[in-house]
Amino acid sequence: MATILVINGPNLNMLGRREPEIYGSETLDDIIEGLIELADEYNVRLFDFQSNAEHEIVERIHQAMDDGTNYIIINPAAFTHTSVAIRDALATINVPFIEVHLSNVYKREAFRKHSYFSDIADGVIAGLGTKGYQLAFEAAIEKLEA
Repeated sequence: MATILVINGPNLNMLGRREPEIYGSETLDDIIEGLIELADEYNVRLFDFQSNAEHEIVERIHQAMDDGTNYIIINPAAFTHTSVAIRDALATINVPFIEVHLSNVYKREAFRKHSYFSDIADGVIAGLGTKGYQLAFEAAIEKLEA
């Protein structure tokens, strides 16, 4: 059975309350519940993790080397633009990943246009709201089956 790990970075625990005009009204729990349904449908094990702390995300990525994770879907949130540490962790573990963003970061402030992850990711999904997670999950399944 394949295992997909979904990692969410800082402030994503505030979805549904945080700037709904940008991030929508669904909560992180809503997103994860939808992914659990997909995981059941595809007979895939799903782990999820959210943290506001960079070092905890790095440690969870390291753990993926040993827990059977086959694929990662990550929304690094604000760490997208700042975290060499998370980039290095992802580059170290040899587990493919897709970078996801709820908003279209290319239509926002200039500093949001740079990602430390995009060039090492299998793909990037931005601006499709919570649907982006579903699309990333389906793409991960296709890549695992290939």
